[in-house]
Amino acid sequence: MMDVTDGNRRLGSLWIDALSAEKGSSRNTLGAYGDGLATYLSWLGARQKRLSDVSSEDVLAFVGELDGRGYAESTVRHRRSIVRSLHRFLLSEGYSDHDPTFKFEPMKRREKLPFVLSVDDVDRLLETAHALAADASDGPGRQAGYARRAALFETLYASGMRISEAIALPASVVKPRVRALTIKGKGNKDRLVPLHDRAVEAIMNWRSLAKAHGTASEEWLFHSVRDGSRHLTRQAALKEIKAAAVAAGLRHPEKVSPHVLRHAFATHLLSNGADLRVIQELLGHSDIGTTEIYTHLDIGRTARMVHDLHPLNEATRDDALTERGIPVTRLPFDNRTDDEGKPRDRRSLADVVDD
Repeated sequence: MMDVTDGNRRLGSLWIDALSAEKGSSRNTLGAYGDGLATYLSWLGARQKRLSDVSSEDVLAFVGELDGRGYAESTVRHRRSIVRSLHRFLLSEGYSDHDPTFKFEPMKRREKLPFVLSVDDVDRLLETAHALAADASDGPGRQAGYARRAALFETLYASGMRISEAIALPASVVKPRVRALTIKGKGNKDRLVPLHDRAVEAIMNWRSLAKAHGTASEEWLFHSVRDGSRHLTRQAALKEIKAAAVAAGLRHPEKVSPHVLRHAFATHLLSNGADLRVIQELLGHSDIGTTEIYTHLDIGRTARMVHDLHPLNEATRDDALTERGIPVTRLPFDNRTDDEGKPRDRRSLADVVDD
């Protein structure tokens, strides 16, 4: 007879397989779900509790223990979501006669604005990467590595793609005249992303130096400098961009990551007037609400809108009155200069009355 732990693992594996087959979840997503599932099954195993026998009180106790261990709020929320999804699956497939999470409301996510680099910061990061890539004094292997770094950074900022999408790009995807790529994103969905001349040139330079070093890959666009059969890892990419941020003298280099370039891509497009729906498509967001967070980051755009559109803004107000044929008469406290034409501070209504 199958013991409690083995039975729970079998059911957990069926759920993971269903996520992969029905939802097309990525390998990274499945890995994160697998980690959360293992924590839950270990907790149940220590109590000899079968998945089909779990009660609402058991789930609350598990979540409470996670919180007591000091897990981050996002981790607790994610693992609670895993438990809900697992038990809903077991009920729907007939492996359980109840769902202990049925009455649980989803935990609300606390909105946290992502860290974003300014245009100047991105320029400094990219210029530093290119400067290192142009230096052959450290040998061909090191130079090729720096060239790969510059090409990766340019690609991420030009396209807004995720690091997992970038490191999975095949070697044949970029050619000298290519200015857009079709990539496979979350949920196994294809989308079109842009590339500009500078990114393509950086990729061509990286490919050329990798070939000269004898490790050019026919499989991966971004691969190990030592072994062309292995693609660049997310961990290596994170380490490289942090090192580049330090070299560029950026503030808070510890906050810089490949995903920060994705945030910069979206925020800078929005600042320059791009439509939010277009940015949603470029990023591959299924929900426009996810993309709307960038409107909170673009403070400059908000300030410009208030300045240009607020009815009390002098220029807008005067233009509107003039268009309606109404003469514009300035009060004393509207004047920005004194009798000699020199700037002076605004005065209050009380000051005018006192005059």
